[in-house]
Amino acid sequence: MAEVPSTFHLKTGQSAPDFTLPDGKGTSTTLSSLIEGRMGLIVAFVCNHCPFVVHLADALGTFAKECEKRGVSFVAISSNDAENYPADSPENMVRFAQSSGWEFPYLYDGSQMVAKSYAAACTPDFYLFNGDGRLTYAGQFDATRPGRGGSPTGDDLRGAVDDLLASRPTPEPWYPSSGCNIKWKPGESPDYFD
Repeated sequence: MAEVPSTFHLKTGQSAPDFTLPDGKGTSTTLSSLIEGRMGLIVAFVCNHCPFVVHLADALGTFAKECEKRGVSFVAISSNDAENYPADSPENMVRFAQSSGWEFPYLYDGSQMVAKSYAAACTPDFYLFNGDGRLTYAGQFDATRPGRGGSPTGDDLRGAVDDLLASRPTPEPWYPSSGCNIKWKPGESPDYFD
């Protein structure tokens, strides 16, 4: 399993790229519906089969519930090529979310255009936006990885949420997330990824 880092192409204060995407059952969700009236939004690019996602999947479910109580929405997006990676199909997304205790929307980016608009590179890849949809943090959930570093805690992302809710910037440097590369469709790998 090759480990790929985040790109950090989105910069502090940049607006969240818009999207309307279906979940594994075909129900669409918009960016605006996730952020309207909220203190913030976490966008996580994930998939079903990546060991780096599996490593923290249960912790993500618990963390997202904490965030929801604090006024911060959570959404996960899978952009993997499900034709060549059938474990990441929308049907399997539903099963994976249920088994991981995810109560937040888990959406499918079949065109891969949303991943490209965020310059997402790996699974998992995390972005935190304020209530105005402006980026306040991008980086790792925490320093753990499968096979090293113990159990996931979410310390880095939790600290960024704390900063957001306290109206203070998250100090840099931000440490990149890392994981499996997004499985791009043949010939569709973006320039920032090559």
